[in-house]
Amino acid sequence: MSEDIEEKRMPLLDHLVELRTRLIYSFAAFLIAFFACYAVSEQIFSILVAPLAELTEGEAGRRMIYTALHEAFFTYLKVAFFAAACVAFPVISVQIWQFIAPGLYKDEKAAFLPFLIATPCLFALGAAMVYFLVIPLAWQFFLGFEHPGTDGSLPLVLEPKVDQYLSLVMRLIFAFGVCFELPVLMILLAKVGIVTSKGLASKRKYAILIAFVVAAILTPPDVISQVLLAIPVAILYEISIIGARIIEKKRGYEPDNFDDDEDEDETSSSTAT
Repeated sequence: MSEDIEEKRMPLLDHLVELRTRLIYSFAAFLIAFFACYAVSEQIFSILVAPLAELTEGEAGRRMIYTALHEAFFTYLKVAFFAAACVAFPVISVQIWQFIAPGLYKDEKAAFLPFLIATPCLFALGAAMVYFLVIPLAWQFFLGFEHPGTDGSLPLVLEPKVDQYLSLVMRLIFAFGVCFELPVLMILLAKVGIVTSKGLASKRKYAILIAFVVAAILTPPDVISQVLLAIPVAILYEISIIGARIIEKKRGYEPDNFDDDEDEDETSSSTAT
């Protein structure tokens, strides 16, 4: 046991000092990233607006508006905040790892590190799906409600507000990014024995139903974005089942066999009695 322990246990005060140091480094990294991102916040916002600009390219009179004096300023602050969180996340994750790693055994480090790496990768995959697939389709759907105002009726033209546009985009990115973390959560639960592949498979139909309900809550009220979120979540749930089965095979037992062995042990003990 002593060979697996790489470092001695630190007193509580040393842990608090170490935690303070890691928090300072994380906050400093976020602060530097925030000011750097605010310097280019207008360009970042232009990138977020690019899908809408491409759909309306060549149409005269297209614009985005803000109706409060401070609205554009706070919009750029939000852009800088979200961008800084993404840029500083690798530094923050390293600080988290350096804080908890000394208290882990070698096998625990080997088990935890892949999840720490997979978390930002899956979030980035969800954000990329939003930007390149969901947003163009959803924006095209919403633009379909415009009409030129023939037969004496007033024209219906889209003039999005900058803060509402940013809020909608950030909500989509956050929703898809968090939902794409499903395999990480489920495999972690399977690794500690809270869930099993058999249990996950038996709850498949409920998981699919919950996926569509969550998609209806988190996404805009259009069928396209809801389906584009619910289907990947259902696929990721199946991947979670496969990952749980792999973990169970590495442990050397199957859930069905494990239950049968318990029944046999109970039968043999009662017979012996």
